[in-house]
Amino acid sequence: MDTVLFEDIFTIVGMDPDGKKWDRVHRFVAHSDLDMDLLFDVNTDVYPMALEEKFALALATTLSLDGTPDDGFFDQSGRKSLADKFEYVMYGKLYKYSDVDVNGISKVEVYISFGGLLMMLKGDPNHLNAFQVDQRLYLLIRKV
Repeated sequence: MDTVLFEDIFTIVGMDPDGKKWDRVHRFVAHSDLDMDLLFDVNTDVYPMALEEKFALALATTLSLDGTPDDGFFDQSGRKSLADKFEYVMYGKLYKYSDVDVNGISKVEVYISFGGLLMMLKGDPNHLNAFQVDQRLYLLIRKV
């Protein structure tokens, strides 16, 4: 079983499309090499990001390298994990999965909440067919 359900390289194309609402959080708009659209919140005090920056994004069901399910709690054992390959990691829950029509093209939108920081990923259903509502996921980001 593959624990990484989605992986792609994105470029930030916009920031705070509805205006700045929080002191330490920005909402970024990004577009990917696979023609995916992303809208996501990042605590920029913890992980600064900027317009036109490229980053790798992955969504995984576990951080365990052998695919063993985990409980979502921080593992302090020092054991190697998928998080070691990334710079910014959040844990959340997929709360909405919907089919949408964009100019006659069928797409899927996936909505995930990471403790109040939100993410919406939209694109080809073939790239998002492994996701399910109420699924727990890790968001992993590193700049490229």
